[in-house]
Amino acid sequence: MTLYARFAAHIDAVLNELEGEGQLAPGVDRNAVAVEPPRDPSHGDLATNAAMVLAKRAGTNPRALAGLIAPKLAALDEVESADVAGPGFINIRLRPSVWREELRAILSGGSDYGRSDLGQGSRINVEYVSANPTGPMHMGHCRGAVVGDALASLLEHAGYAVTREYYVNDAGGQVDTLARSAWLRYREALGEEIGDIPDGLYPGDYLKPVGARLAAEFGDRYAAAPKASGCSSSGAARWMRCWI
Repeated sequence: MTLYARFAAHIDAVLNELEGEGQLAPGVDRNAVAVEPPRDPSHGDLATNAAMVLAKRAGTNPRALAGLIAPKLAALDEVESADVAGPGFINIRLRPSVWREELRAILSGGSDYGRSDLGQGSRINVEYVSANPTGPMHMGHCRGAVVGDALASLLEHAGYAVTREYYVNDAGGQVDTLARSAWLRYREALGEEIGDIPDGLYPGDYLKPVGARLAAEFGDRYAAAPKASGCSSSGAARWMRCWI
């Protein structure tokens, strides 16, 4: 059990105690209770919002509920201090020995450190990157790849059955529009004055090199050809043969 999971269990036990003492109404939903690092590290090692998210449902105010929770947390052997801050957050400072034990657990657990069965095999589909072929690649796509892969790996580590999906959008209306836009740039590369790109087509300069390559490969073979109807395809040469 990781440090955060362990303290989530400690807080849950404290809340059970308060229920048993009649200080907290039984059956209050605890799903929103979190244990996380405080925004300001000088405030402590861990922080919990338990009092903030439970007070209204428990029929009390956050600072009053935090005043009941904090002393019980402070009494734990692992805790050096537990202080109420602001409207009812609880900042927890741990004893140095806790961190030494956590390092031993990390070294012992290796790549399995933090693994859990939280997901219980629930199936999750994560679609990421999925760069649209109608526009140029950019750093946002790279970021999406990194974030998506990291998220999928974390979910797997937490016990979910994850499917990674890259949606290849290489057919349909957007690709049809791309083909027509590329045809205009092809004609432009042949020396034709095409004027403003019509509304609904892709006006970006990134299609100019595409048009130039098409002109180099096909010459003016398709410059005046009529557009075919009901045709959808992918690949530069296939666009030309299909659409014009």
